[in-house]
Amino acid sequence: MTTTVHAGLAATVTGGVGASPSRPDGRLKVTGEFAFSSDLWADDMLWGATLRSPHPRARITGLDLAPALRIPGVYAVLTHEDVPGRRLYGLEHVDQPVLAADEIRYQGEPIVVVAADHPETARRAVQAIGITYEVLDPVTDPEAALDDARAPRVHADRPNLLRHVPIRRGDPHATAAVVVTGEYEVGMQDQAFLGPESGLAVPAEDGGVDLYIATQWLHVDQQQVAACLGLPADKVRLTLAGVGGAFGAREDLSMQVHACLLALHTGRPVKMVYGREESFFGHVHRHPARLRYEHGADEHGRLVYVKARILLDGGAYASSSGAVVANAATLGIGPYDVPNVVMDAYGLYTNNPPCGAMRGFGAVQACFAYESQMDKLAEALGLDPVEVRVRNALHTGDRMPTGQVVEGPAPVAELLRLVQAKPPAGQADFPPGGTANTTRGEGVVRGVGYGIGIKNVCFSEGFDDYATARVRLELIAGRPAVLVHTAAAEVGQGLVTVQAQIVRTELGVDQVTIAPADTAVGSAGSSSASRQTYMTGGAVRAACQAIRAHLLSRLEGRAPSHRPTYRKGTLPSPEAAGAAVTGSGAAGATAQDGLRLADGRVVDEDGTVVADVAELLAEGAIEETVQWRHRPTYPLDPQTGQGDAHVQYAFAAHRATVDVDTELGLVKVVEIVTAQDVGKAVNPAAVTGQIQGGTAQGLGLALMEEIQVVDGKVRNPSFTDYLLPTIMDMPPMTVDVLELADPHSPYGLRGVGEPPTISSTPAVVAAIRAATGAALTRVPVRPEHIVGV
Repeated sequence: MTTTVHAGLAATVTGGVGASPSRPDGRLKVTGEFAFSSDLWADDMLWGATLRSPHPRARITGLDLAPALRIPGVYAVLTHEDVPGRRLYGLEHVDQPVLAADEIRYQGEPIVVVAADHPETARRAVQAIGITYEVLDPVTDPEAALDDARAPRVHADRPNLLRHVPIRRGDPHATAAVVVTGEYEVGMQDQAFLGPESGLAVPAEDGGVDLYIATQWLHVDQQQVAACLGLPADKVRLTLAGVGGAFGAREDLSMQVHACLLALHTGRPVKMVYGREESFFGHVHRHPARLRYEHGADEHGRLVYVKARILLDGGAYASSSGAVVANAATLGIGPYDVPNVVMDAYGLYTNNPPCGAMRGFGAVQACFAYESQMDKLAEALGLDPVEVRVRNALHTGDRMPTGQVVEGPAPVAELLRLVQAKPPAGQADFPPGGTANTTRGEGVVRGVGYGIGIKNVCFSEGFDDYATARVRLELIAGRPAVLVHTAAAEVGQGLVTVQAQIVRTELGVDQVTIAPADTAVGSAGSSSASRQTYMTGGAVRAACQAIRAHLLSRLEGRAPSHRPTYRKGTLPSPEAAGAAVTGSGAAGATAQDGLRLADGRVVDEDGTVVADVAELLAEGAIEETVQWRHRPTYPLDPQTGQGDAHVQYAFAAHRATVDVDTELGLVKVVEIVTAQDVGKAVNPAAVTGQIQGGTAQGLGLALMEEIQVVDGKVRNPSFTDYLLPTIMDMPPMTVDVLELADPHSPYGLRGVGEPPTISSTPAVVAAIRAATGAALTRVPVRPEHIVGV
């Protein structure tokens, strides 16, 4: 794997921003010593288990709990009647029952929870519960669900249409010399994290509960759990436990309320750990999609218009489907300058498994379709597939279909040229060979394909998106040390390391401790939308800058001056970059009189030592808590979809080389080249890891990953039958990283985690098309799609 990093913003501080210090959890995870949420333990602990529906749509007609209660070692058997507070929860819409009352809306819906003194006893109690159903015909076709006049309603009190986002720009009746159309389909992908849902709930003496949980958003969990328990938020305290992967699936509640209910009911700690099959039913998935596109271009290949219709199957409950629909609509034309756009994106309720957040969040589905269309357009015009993309590439100052101006760098053409220019490497530099050990090369053909995608960063549409950081600078054993406390969830992306890097850069202190993430400090928002380095990084940075101002004021023997709220500046003034900051450390972030902190000292512009930080801290520790916001966004116009809805745009491009056995339909990806603009590589090693991991998930969607749902029932809820890329499937990768500073973000950075997943899928499929000539309108691509049977 080769990585190239282009021009950065600033000199690297040892262990600071721009360096790649070792992750504190790295060795522990490699050696198996890291404590994940499934490893939690407490004295006198009980085990929880869940009874789930085998049907996607049914009415509960009978429920007999007595057989379970008679089993020795069973301490609680609870139903919806035992929920003391609000019986529904949800991220965007409060529509999902804690436990089903009378109606089942998807296979695997929880109905009863049990606590027992042994996990096997809990499982036997679940199996002993007597339950009868009136099985109903499920609503499983999203197209049929859209017909509200004919389709049964999944929820009696609301239509099946969850959200419709129209985008209208320019002339809806525009015509063009060259027109290509296509219909595409994306299957249901699973986040497939290795650590299943798990946690430990401990009843407290104050009548509340302490929950240790693997999640992506501690405070939104706290709000929902407290409401369901009928408790004030301060009596529901959450601490982040070790997270074994997330990718969006931990944004929603799984067993949080259930474990707390059982703990409060029994007065004993309760641990719940899902098995792999239960995990497939216990979290949301990527939305399956049906997409119809029409692209019109002039004879030179310049796009005149795009018309599109996107149908997203949200499953039984809303989760974050509304935001996914908005992303699919607003990003659904791709990173291209198109004067005339007619786009309609729909999200539907069905009786299929609930869908919600997954890496790429609506942009993945759209990218497969619009990039397939760009290849069709290139073929119709007789143009190189990269050339047709370059001719239509977005540039800084162009407008998105929503009317929003692209203010930051938009190196779409540059990224495409970078991946195109890379010479083949590894196996791609040799003739096509055998695939899956089935041939010696006969019947094997090679193809090369390209893809480029666009993704928004942070939350959008006017959402009050912020992060809180509490930073304390003090003397420990006579040396300056820093404690950082946030509620930001470390889900494997390396955020713990990044926070320490920012502190070292801003305060020049080597000894940095990151406190466990919990709800004892203000919200940091979700570890999703590629936002945490941007948002929590921005909050930590602002708190450090406030501490620095306070510390330097001691040089003059005076108290810190009044610090009014300040708003963002623009690069190259990094101290002011970002957005509104509120709280005790709201301003005073600029180094005074050219002074800065380095290696535990205050130095001037010439590097002359002015004072030791330890001397200034003799007056006492300095602590600042900052609530940091990015620049504002605004809702979309409900009729036209116009509006400045997004904070930032990120771009990535891929070139894939594949060998295809045309007789058996087997595919081997032999090389992937990728280029991505990250604004600033805060941690280059972590950036490379994110790009590799995101590309792997995109390759998985292209070739193998799909939850098979037939009539609302999942047919492959196991890692035996749900296929994942392994090290044997991943090809050599070449990664080019651009650092083109965004004018509004801390250090000029861009979110990194999602763009690689978006453009890798269409690149792999385009390569298979180039090798075989097959249409390939659906992912994942199956052997029968290639050989035509």
